Amino acid sequence: MRQKDIFIAFFRSGILGYGGGPSSIPLVHKEVVETYKWMDSDEFSDILALGNALPGPINTKMAGYIGYRVGGIAGMLNAIIASVIPSIILMILLLTGLNAYKDEPWVKGMAEAVVPVVAVMLGVLTWGFVKKSGKSKLGWLWTFCLIGVSFLLLEGLKIHPAFIIFALLAGALLIPVSGEGQKRKRRGE
Repeated sequence: MRQKDIFIAFFRSGILGYGGGPSSIPLVHKEVVETYKWMDSDEFSDILALGNALPGPINTKMAGYIGYRVGGIAGMLNAIIASVIPSIILMILLLTGLNAYKDEPWVKGMAEAVVPVVAVMLGVLTWGFVKKSGKSKLGWLWTFCLIGVSFLLLEGLKIHPAFIIFALLAGALLIPVSGEGQKRKRRGE
């Protein structure tokens, strides 16, 4: 039953994720966190951050890791296949058909209408992450400072997101753990 759920979750996000990785991330989040409850939003955001730091399509990286975590090697293969099959089917069927009508206004309008929907989906997911960060030990001040600095580095200096993620991960590893976290670290938890 779990392999069936893995397939359904990643097939749905693959078939509905029109526009590539950015549009499929909220869909994967919905399936993995809300529908099947295989992990919480914090774990998902960690996977998303690490996945963005690695080369390749984000949807298949997340599918591979989450599938492996939930269902072992069979789950990993199942999730990757389920997330790739929709693209293959749709590329063959839709692009062959749409290619004949590519200059028609309704085809151009359809492609342009998807962009704002994807923007809203990403905005909702982003706001959820911002709220979680603000309410965490990080606090609202550091959350907004990191958002501002990240925005400046990404848009102003055109630094690749992977470098920012690596820098933040390195900083998190180098900053000493305090209080309860230090006690857990000593106990090996």
